Amino acid sequence: MPVQKVLVVGGGITGSVLCLALAQRGVEVELVEISPQWYGVGHGITVQGNALKALRSVGVLDRVLARAVPFDIMRLRRADGSLITELATPHTGGPDLPSTAGALRSDLQNALCDAVRAHGVTVRLGLGVERLDQAAGHVDVTFGDGTAGRYDLLVGADGINSATRALIGLPQRPRPVGMSIFRVVADRPAEMDCAEVYYGGPRFKAGYSPISPEQCYAYLLDENLDASLIGPRAPLALLRERGAGYGGTWGGILAALPEDTAVDYRWIEAVLVDEPWYRGRAAVVGDAAHACPPLIAQGAAMCMEDAVLLAELVTGEEPLERALERFMARRLPRVRMVLENSLQLADWEIHPGTPGADPARIMSETLHSLTAAA
Repeated sequence: MPVQKVLVVGGGITGSVLCLALAQRGVEVELVEISPQWYGVGHGITVQGNALKALRSVGVLDRVLARAVPFDIMRLRRADGSLITELATPHTGGPDLPSTAGALRSDLQNALCDAVRAHGVTVRLGLGVERLDQAAGHVDVTFGDGTAGRYDLLVGADGINSATRALIGLPQRPRPVGMSIFRVVADRPAEMDCAEVYYGGPRFKAGYSPISPEQCYAYLLDENLDASLIGPRAPLALLRERGAGYGGTWGGILAALPEDTAVDYRWIEAVLVDEPWYRGRAAVVGDAAHACPPLIAQGAAMCMEDAVLLAELVTGEEPLERALERFMARRLPRVRMVLENSLQLADWEIHPGTPGADPARIMSETLHSLTAAA
């Protein structure tokens, strides 16, 4: 086995799945997370079949599905709430798994955190990597508190604004896509049984998904507003203003939000490291290597696929360099396709009426292609 001791930087979904996949293969794993607290934030997440497959492979699927809401269809609606069409969504994780599940992100992250600790991973919070020095057979790491460690492999799973990416000499930076997103968690209306998307309104689109028996995740895609609004406590009054003009269940959710509702507002960004994601014995995966607009809802799935495959390959019989080459050969074409198609959809949202625009075709083709093994 080419690696026996691995440092994972970043304790989000990608890093947690990677820790579990490695630990289950007998690797000694250490995890450092820059936040002093380790838990998921409270908004919703769409987890498609290939992500559910990854969660099953690391042993947390049953716990996640105990609270999540699985569904196999989605509905497209006009801004007034009238139905355009109902679509069956492909089973990207195989026929024995739901095609999609809506989940509370904190439920998913807490399940992963508990499993990581149960598998004996050493977890250090409030800590980042200050420096790394590579040699032929190891990488020496100096942490922000002055301590140090030696590892066979370092993997940065520290998100779209990855510090590891720059540390190992990858210059790519995220760029704004040209759209933003308001997100809230709300009470789930009784009629909500799957994700639904509203088109033709005053903004790019609105939508929602059930994420637990009691809750739903609702969002509004808008143009980029003032950057000072970015954060977890955007004004509810602004969301009400920007979301005016959407009816149906979405309009009811918006009208019923309590005045103390936490409104998360972000500019949507994208990044792709379109070259090997590693330098020697240090690599980046997940959003640190590729992050896309959420228009196909494949962000988390792409990250989890990275983690599971990387763990499989670096614990095989091939030398590490060959394992990383094989990893890139399998992952880069797949994530590039998802990113490019997501950016195409975003461009069509921003420029409605573009000749030849066919979002349904792009989404269908993308999801059907992802039924192939990662």
